[in-house]
Amino acid sequence: MAEKTVGILTGGGDCPGLNAVIRAAVRKGITQYDYRFKGIQKGWKGMMECDWEPLGLEEISGILPKGGTILGTSRTNPFKEGDGGDMVAENMRRMKLDALIAIGGEDTLGVASKLNDLDVPVVGVPKTIDNDLNGTDYTFGFDTAVNIVTEAIDRIHTTAESHNRVMVIEVMGRHSGWIALHAGLAGGADMILIPEQKYTVDEIVQTIEKRHNRGKDFSIVVVAEGVMLQAEEKDDEFVVQEAGLDEFGHVKLGGIGQVICNEVERRTGFETRVTVLGHLQRGGTPTAFDRVLGTRFGIAAVDLVHAKNFGNMVSLQGNEIVSIPLSEAVDKLKVVDQEFYDLARVFFG
Repeated sequence: MAEKTVGILTGGGDCPGLNAVIRAAVRKGITQYDYRFKGIQKGWKGMMECDWEPLGLEEISGILPKGGTILGTSRTNPFKEGDGGDMVAENMRRMKLDALIAIGGEDTLGVASKLNDLDVPVVGVPKTIDNDLNGTDYTFGFDTAVNIVTEAIDRIHTTAESHNRVMVIEVMGRHSGWIALHAGLAGGADMILIPEQKYTVDEIVQTIEKRHNRGKDFSIVVVAEGVMLQAEEKDDEFVVQEAGLDEFGHVKLGGIGQVICNEVERRTGFETRVTVLGHLQRGGTPTAFDRVLGTRFGIAAVDLVHAKNFGNMVSLQGNEIVSIPLSEAVDKLKVVDQEFYDLARVFFG
């Protein structure tokens, strides 16, 4: 039987646990299936340019605890160009790849799903610190991000209490508030604002004033970057850092924390400060949970390749690793449900 060659790529934002997936897939693929691996450089950009490096046991040695991705990443969208999908399919042949493992979030796996429709042999691994991919209970990287944010809240809590300040902490979360909600609950936030809910500035101010009226002279407000404030004079809109869109049509968010900070201080007179955690949330070494989950996903992904179950994504459901169609994974986002948010509201104010 001819030796098979499998490509692996990582797309979108970097994420703690990516290297755990790469390591597990390569290790099992080489030792049990006698596969060869090619590491595609910089995500879909590498597939468009036939940019790859050999990926063997030596290359994966020692990468388990490392953050980021040894393969590099980008936000390149092959389908931005009309013939991009055909180019990827042709480059699969040029690089002599029998299959491709794509590790990424909704955009990366959306490309993989479209390629599957073109009969490209591809399987997916869910990756996002936002935990908003459909069809899986958790994505690796999320636990690390929540732990980083929780530690930040703990640290900010002490300075807020010392200086009698309102501290606004802006965290990642474009369309879903999983990081804000989990870390806010774990860190004892006094208000948590997420994209799934609607807020007015008056509502935020009233919650903070309620807390101060009962003798607490400091507050912690955690806000996801995708929160939109309601206003009578205009429609809701994102607060953005700069104009323009990336190749998947996303604006660059950032700044809602400062808006809320300014309004709270102006309306209440309470000294208010904002901290934007930004890329701290996705950097650094992965937690034990994310290392194990990434490892399980990598093993399952190469097993899907071996079984020729292409067009599927590995998924955590309960404590079992299963597979679901890529089309189902990218069909919709997984958002915070009302019941979970109502649990957090018990601790507001």
